[in-house]
Amino acid sequence: MAALGPGGRCAPTLPLLLGLAALAVPPSLAAASEPPPAALRAGHAASSLPAAAAASRTRYLLYDVNPPEGFNLRRDVYVRIASLLKTLRKSENWVLVLPPWGRLYHWQSADILQVRIAWSEFFDIPSLNKNIPVIEYEQFLAESGGPFIEQVYVLQGYAEGWKEGTWEEKIDEKPCIDQLMYSRDKHGYYRGWFWGYEETRGLNASCLSVQGSASIVAPILLKNTSAQSVMLDRAENLLHDHYGGKDYWNTRRSMVFAKHLRVVGDKFRKKYLQSTDEADRTQYKEDWTQMKVKTGTALGGPYLGVHLRRRDFVWGHREDVPSLQGAVKKIHSLLESLKLERVFVATDAVEEEIELLKKLLPEMVRFEPSLEELKLYKDGGLAVIDQWICAHARYFIGTSVSTFSFRIHEEREILGFDPKTTYNRFCGETEKNCEQPAHWKIVY
Repeated sequence: MAALGPGGRCAPTLPLLLGLAALAVPPSLAAASEPPPAALRAGHAASSLPAAAAASRTRYLLYDVNPPEGFNLRRDVYVRIASLLKTLRKSENWVLVLPPWGRLYHWQSADILQVRIAWSEFFDIPSLNKNIPVIEYEQFLAESGGPFIEQVYVLQGYAEGWKEGTWEEKIDEKPCIDQLMYSRDKHGYYRGWFWGYEETRGLNASCLSVQGSASIVAPILLKNTSAQSVMLDRAENLLHDHYGGKDYWNTRRSMVFAKHLRVVGDKFRKKYLQSTDEADRTQYKEDWTQMKVKTGTALGGPYLGVHLRRRDFVWGHREDVPSLQGAVKKIHSLLESLKLERVFVATDAVEEEIELLKKLLPEMVRFEPSLEELKLYKDGGLAVIDQWICAHARYFIGTSVSTFSFRIHEEREILGFDPKTTYNRFCGETEKNCEQPAHWKIVY
């Protein structure tokens, strides 16, 4: 890392020996080569289970998101699915299976393999479990008897689209509008991406047209299918049940960054930005349920925090994304008015733009990992570190409609910063109405 700038003695019977032999086969290999147990096969109904087993069994909810969507939008989808799980758990024992990370557009480091990544690499699992019961995908494989998902629902809109007028929440099983991104193999199983786990197979797959909030799916999962494991693909098509409410913020607060990444960020802050929790009034409690900070009590470190989104935003949001020169001009103005001497910049800028920023902005400090650190933390971990450092700045300015910036807003809201130091964005040079981000006040 470098900074630029300031688990009877009778002879065994044959069945027992066969059973022991079967146990000698590693579960993953056995599951990958054998058909699923009868209880997992397509068409198996909960009614065929003993009543006690049906009542006490655990059901698993899995989900995935449209492949092009990035790390921070996927974090938002988790909040929506968590709300659905809470609704399901009012009727049955459901557990959320965390979808492994990987193959994201923004994770472009070429020298490292970034698939089948556990959530524990980026988030604190015990913290998540204080909000809803969650398990990693590998644990699901061990608990459920193999790499089989009984029912895959692909969420889609309605072919006729949304008609103007009164908003109506609805959900229906419909023919798939687009080509199904799953293909059937010679055994009749559905094969697909499944987070990079090639051995995973779906037993049934169909499409649901949905228009509404996350919990609208609950009746389908509780009444229309008895599958023990259900996956919702394209889960981003679900809206929030209660955006910005207490349930939303409880889930968001539970998404505590993995401690090893926070430690890296804290050490960097102290070494290169003269920033510590004591001096910055940003003391952090490991138990998020015990952390309730009054708005405006956090001071922040003696530096400006900047998220400067480039690449696809340069051509995709031309009007409200500034040029590098425009961004630097704004940064210098903020440094002067805030009487700060350093600026921490989180950016996805290409190398040529980085070099230009170094010339135009000598006050710039960036977290630049070594190859060993990159392999250890991965691109997702580096994003977390950048966000953690930005979240502790005296003042933060981000990029318009960027979910990366939105997540920093939320972290700062949790830490107790004055909204005026948080909900700010760059303006494009030709932008006529530079509306600033809305303040979503934390609710306890």
